[in-house]
Amino acid sequence: MIPAGFSAPAPDVALDALFVPFASGELRWPEDGRVLFLRARDGFRLRELARPGWLCVQGFKPFAEALQRSGLNVGEVATDERFPLVLVLPPRQRDEMRALFAQALQHVAPGGVVLACVPNAEGAKSAEGDLMRLAGPLRSVSKHKCRVFWTKPGAPVDVAVRDEWLALDAPREIAPGLVSRPGLFAWNRIDAASALLAEHLPDDLHGRVADLGAGYGYLSTQVVARCPRVTALDLYEAEARALEPARMNLAKAVADCGREIAVATHWHDVTRGLPQRYDAIVSNPPFHQGRADLPDLGRAFIGAAADALLPHGRLWLVANRHLPYEATLAERFGIVRAVTVQAGFKIIEASGVRT
Repeated sequence: MIPAGFSAPAPDVALDALFVPFASGELRWPEDGRVLFLRARDGFRLRELARPGWLCVQGFKPFAEALQRSGLNVGEVATDERFPLVLVLPPRQRDEMRALFAQALQHVAPGGVVLACVPNAEGAKSAEGDLMRLAGPLRSVSKHKCRVFWTKPGAPVDVAVRDEWLALDAPREIAPGLVSRPGLFAWNRIDAASALLAEHLPDDLHGRVADLGAGYGYLSTQVVARCPRVTALDLYEAEARALEPARMNLAKAVADCGREIAVATHWHDVTRGLPQRYDAIVSNPPFHQGRADLPDLGRAFIGAAADALLPHGRLWLVANRHLPYEATLAERFGIVRAVTVQAGFKIIEASGVRT
């Protein structure tokens, strides 16, 4: 049984290392208590140190909800807001990371500090070099196999580079009619597994359809293009940054198909269940967080789909060939059919939901 809101346990090493300069006395907390934390992650040290003046920004729904459950203030930062201290846990993808550093420097107050931490094995050296390119010489320490580095108070910012890097986060065309943005899953290409599922979608899918783990919306655009009897389409995606390109892609797909389809995007953790019932569900479910394989995440998607399908509903699923989903599918569906196995992937249709 997969618990609601299932997600991988978050390693705390980077979060713990981030606060080392305060423990050592090299940095002091702002007198006004205001701190902006970009890509914040819940953890013991954060809960211990955070104060009411902190604002945590986190676009991945399960992590945002974990922060909220710990009583932390989670939200978006206003364009004109400035903070004396900006904390950053940078992502691995470099364009996304550069855009995040630019955002941090956009929101730091005059005389303020931007502080970041990156595990050594995840590109700490290049990340430090990028922040240095924006804000000049940095201070740094190593701890817990991580590199912690920060700007000098009031460091002059290379505004031209900052503005150039801010633009890196904007949706960009990656294929004719498709836009995406750096850091999303398969952000700069059409994922091979999703393309395989799209090729095998039956044209008799109808009514209200959901796409679970929709990313930037490629699979949903294919539902629109290939399934003329679909009248409504809901995209569910846990990564908030995917929703803008998904909306853009779906708007074009609907315009191109020449018929009316009710389309909605939802920032949602699928493992917590779905709020509506569906005639069909399509999914290329995630099976990892970071570098850790988590087949239970895919199993949770299957469970959520089974709970949300109407009695006549059908699930169309693509997965890596090695993933052990068959037992879960057999528990939840009366009919499980392997449509094809090729190129390391398997396409499965499941129907006859077991209640």
